[in-house]
Amino acid sequence: MDISRGPPRVKNKQAAAIQISAEQLLREAVDRQETGVQAPTQRFADLEELHEYQGRKRREFEDYVRRNRINMNNWMRYAQWELEQKEFRRARSIFERALDVDPYHVALWIRYIEAEMKTRSINFARNLLDRAVTVLPRIDKLWYKYVYMEETLGNIPGTRQAFERWMQWEPDEAAWSAYIKLEKRYGEFDRARAIFERFTVVHPEPKNWIKWARFEAENGTSDLVREVFGHAIETLGDDFADERLFTEYARFESRLKEYERARVIYKYALDRLPRSKAANLHRAYVQFEKQFGDRSGIENVVLSKRRVQYEAEVRDNPKNYDAWFDWARLEETASDADRVRDVYERAIAQLPPSHEKKHWRRYIYIWIFYALWEELENKDVDRARQIYTECLRLIPHEKFTFAKIWLMKAQFEVRQMELTAARKTLGHAIGRCPKNKLFVGYIEMETKLFEFMRCRQLYEKLVIWNPQNCQAWIKFAELERGLEDVGRARAIYEVAVSQDGLDMPELLWKSYIDFEEEEGEYENTRKLYERLLEKTDHVKVWMTYAQFEMSIPDETEEVEAAEEEDEELEKPVSEAAKTRARAIFTRANKCMKEKELKEDRVTLLNAWKTFEHECGTAEDIEKVEKQMPRRVKRRRKLDDDSFEEYMDYLFPADDEKEAGMSKLLQMAHKWKQEQAAKQAEQEEEEE
Repeated sequence: MDISRGPPRVKNKQAAAIQISAEQLLREAVDRQETGVQAPTQRFADLEELHEYQGRKRREFEDYVRRNRINMNNWMRYAQWELEQKEFRRARSIFERALDVDPYHVALWIRYIEAEMKTRSINFARNLLDRAVTVLPRIDKLWYKYVYMEETLGNIPGTRQAFERWMQWEPDEAAWSAYIKLEKRYGEFDRARAIFERFTVVHPEPKNWIKWARFEAENGTSDLVREVFGHAIETLGDDFADERLFTEYARFESRLKEYERARVIYKYALDRLPRSKAANLHRAYVQFEKQFGDRSGIENVVLSKRRVQYEAEVRDNPKNYDAWFDWARLEETASDADRVRDVYERAIAQLPPSHEKKHWRRYIYIWIFYALWEELENKDVDRARQIYTECLRLIPHEKFTFAKIWLMKAQFEVRQMELTAARKTLGHAIGRCPKNKLFVGYIEMETKLFEFMRCRQLYEKLVIWNPQNCQAWIKFAELERGLEDVGRARAIYEVAVSQDGLDMPELLWKSYIDFEEEEGEYENTRKLYERLLEKTDHVKVWMTYAQFEMSIPDETEEVEAAEEEDEELEKPVSEAAKTRARAIFTRANKCMKEKELKEDRVTLLNAWKTFEHECGTAEDIEKVEKQMPRRVKRRRKLDDDSFEEYMDYLFPADDEKEAGMSKLLQMAHKWKQEQAAKQAEQEEEEE
């Protein structure tokens, strides 16, 4: 880059002193066009040569139209050429001959009419338009041409007469609107009003009535507007009325500050229109009440809207319990106890269609909400108790039950200080339809009441009823331990681990081991680990066993106390604990090697390696490193005779064995080759 030039100059973006127009550019382009590109021009020396040219062109056109009479493009090109030659009579003759061939071709009529209009043959054009709309009265384009020409000529009576002829055929809405606009342009509002009346008879859609009302609002009086809206509502009836009609009527009254009239219109419409057709109307009513009404009016509007909606939903589907929920909550906000109770009573009367629990799951909550409302909101305790009782009577407990309703009934009795009734309720539930949730809820209640003897009895019944529930055994043992009865807790654990078919035995064993370890019974904990290893050889059990051995303090070593009372020193791992943990890792490695558990063995070796890095010496770490495997890629055959690759672990011993086998195979292959060579030599000697 050349720095010596200095900064770049800014372009001058102002307008030029001499402006060049687009017309001048086009003219220069035509004048400067090259000779080879210009369109050829034909010059005639005299009139005879011109006539000869015209005769030749006419013969060509005649040949075209004779060969293909139904192709209107040939006729129109022929007529257009005659028009260019200023032969208007000949062009008119060609158009007439073409109409004889196809009198229903719209484009031909349009071209013919436009040709007469361009040559200012007004009477010919008027006659043509009259003929065209007579032959094709359903073509709106011809009528628009007709009325446009008459209005352009200032013949308003003729224009009105053409519109009247057109309206006899009952055209679409745009044609009527054009007629009304014509009368409005010339101030004939009475005529426009009469046209609107005929228009709404032919097209009685609500939007057309609204157009008429707006016209009266601009050019008439308020009484005329009300008359139009009233006539529209009466004519359309409830079946064909539209929310837009009522909305426009109410807004008109609001603009005149007739708020009571507008409110009556909104209510009248909402009472008669179905919910599906009155969403925008109700929204407009709410907006109206927010602007011109009070708080109670707005709340009544919202509540009435929701009531109608929920009534329709439950009428269509009485088993729609979600709709019943929403309706009941709505009535609760209105603080009308009779309405709330009526909705709940109607809802609980809708029993599920069958005795299947999935059909009862939503239904049962109606009873729960009903009872809670009677107790907490309506403060009617006796009625709430009756609701709980009736609900429990209604449920088919022989097939299924709901622990939630039993527990809520008991909690209700507790809130009323009726402990005996609460215990009877849960006792009856456990005796009739025992469930784990019932036991747990009953035990929680007695625990909060500090009735530990009752808790012990309930736990005994629970483990007798479901001995495979590990959580029940664990909670039972924790209760006894909390009561400082370690012997009973240990006995409970022993009975639990001896059960068959436990749902989560790993949690039970872990809890038992943690219990013995926390109690300081390390020998018992060690025995439990040994018993657990007899049942399972999972790698996590071995790792946890090793960690336990590392955490056992050595009685021969003393740990100095911390200088500060709130600070504790971390106890060092003793050599004996390291030896025991290392022995467990060795046993685990040997066990997994015998059972060929390669993935678990790798996990164990990684844990062992971490242990040696933390507590061992360099020699111990090297010893574990030598046992670490290496990953290799292998292939195996699938059931469909295809092969797939997978990653495998090759341990040092296996590696040496594989190396020995490969060497033996090489020697065997070499011996086989030697035998084949000897046999070949013998065959040559024999030959």
